[in-house]
Amino acid sequence: MLKKIILLLFCGITTLSLEADAQITRQFTVEEKEGYGLVCFNFSSYKGISTLKREFIGHPISANASLGKINILPSFSHEIVDGVLFANLEHKNVESESLGRTLSYRLFSNSNPDFDHAWDIGLDGNYLYDLNLHFGIGQANLDFSHLPVSNCKIKTASADVYLEYGSKMPNTVNMDTLMVAIHMGSLYADNLQLSNAKTVLFDVSYGSVNLSFSDLMAGTSSISTVVGAGSVNIQLPEQDLPYLVKIKSTAMCRTKIPSYLKEIGDKTYVSRGYDADAKNLMTFLIDVSVGSVSLK
Repeated sequence: MLKKIILLLFCGITTLSLEADAQITRQFTVEEKEGYGLVCFNFSSYKGISTLKREFIGHPISANASLGKINILPSFSHEIVDGVLFANLEHKNVESESLGRTLSYRLFSNSNPDFDHAWDIGLDGNYLYDLNLHFGIGQANLDFSHLPVSNCKIKTASADVYLEYGSKMPNTVNMDTLMVAIHMGSLYADNLQLSNAKTVLFDVSYGSVNLSFSDLMAGTSSISTVVGAGSVNIQLPEQDLPYLVKIKSTAMCRTKIPSYLKEIGDKTYVSRGYDADAKNLMTFLIDVSVGSVSLK
């Protein structure tokens, strides 16, 4: 009798394990190659690990999903209107995520490293993109190398964003606006000058913004960073390049400024190569309420 009970328990645990590990795979593709000059891609996933990068796919969009614990399947649609391809891929959650549950995902993410779902999105470098990306809980890994992007807006509820130009290849077009808004999480962006963005906006309610610049943008640019509670860490361009830094902070914010920056006004600093009329002047606007600012 005891052996039967043990066998039944073992079978039950095995079944639960198989159900927990079960994954549903889906692929979504836009195969139309002509009839448009711009791809407006709207992507939204309420939870998961998402990866977006350039792929040699011969068409504008290919997305592969590995989904677990399904409560609703993603919806996908696309159409061409007035020379613009509009593509929408959305994965909703029919179960409400409480604040406590959201915090538990943030604090104990190592116990659930894939956040149930994984997305692998490929874009082709032969098309021009306008990106509107929303990530709920989890992580977003974005590599924009070799991708022409005219606009990019990223929003997350509680997801970390890793934005890079891995192969050091710049945006082949001038980007108008790059915006990242995070409610709770962190942003990590390397070689951001390769975005060639005119306006860069970072807004984090709770978390950190971590940026690196090894050069300036091709033209004049403004990088605005606002953090409610957290930290801003920026690797500035070389000191002989023209840029200006303005900091707005409170008594509850620690500030660390490199010695080579010259203060020309209240919390306003310039590099050694500063020139107000420079064609590639970069302006950093930093606003932190509670936390720290560290510039290197």
